[in-house]
Amino acid sequence: QVQLVESGGGLVQPGGSLRLSCAASGSISSFYAMHWYRQAPRKQRELVAAMFSGGNTNYSDSVKGRFTISRDNAKNTVYLQMNNLKPEDTATYYCKVWPTRTIGYWGQGTQVTVSS
Repeated sequence: QVQLVESGGGLVQPGGSLRLSCAASGSISSFYAMHWYRQAPRKQRELVAAMFSGGNTNYSDSVKGRFTISRDNAKNTVYLQMNNLKPEDTATYYCKVWPTRTIGYWGQGTQVTVSS
């Protein structure tokens, strides 16, 4: 069992930046993958960023060039740096870690609101 604590959400103006953190209860150094999802009201949860054990990353087209996923194994933490935020980025953001290809654990979510 892996427990995750997310933080870093909040209210930001359009064009601003936030960095989300997802702290795991144990080592993430050998994990298969780490993901960030988001879910806006009345919309399905969508995958926005992924990082795999080899260091490869993928991003949804809607955030490519603006968001960056990273990890700090020493701190057992996954990050999502979000720049040039837009109102359409408003959502609850969730991290999900995959210790293996078939077992994943969700964080509790953190709210991001982009508004002037």
